[in-house]
Amino acid sequence: MPIFHRPSLACLSIALLAAASQPALSAPAAGQLLASQCAQCHGTNGAGPGFDSIAGKDDLYHELLEMKYRSHIEGIMDRQARGYTDYQLRLISDYLSAQSGGGGDD
Repeated sequence: MPIFHRPSLACLSIALLAAASQPALSAPAAGQLLASQCAQCHGTNGAGPGFDSIAGKDDLYHELLEMKYRSHIEGIMDRQARGYTDYQLRLISDYLSAQSGGGGDD
């Protein structure tokens, strides 16, 4: 039968100090997880070699709203935009517009 030893207070203290000295993991930026869907076509953080670069684009939010509320569906982006709330589109556009990539105001 195995013998179990109770950890000493010193061992527990060392373990707690070691855990406390590790850098804390921070949550991803608001919109980053939502924008991960965009990476499939536009690349990571909106600046990939895929379709148009959307990183750093100033008017992305208004473009996404326009796509969402068109009276008829013109393409895949209209369908994508309709899958998010206006607030989620704001989070996505705020995140992507803060990324470097030269999307500009094309």
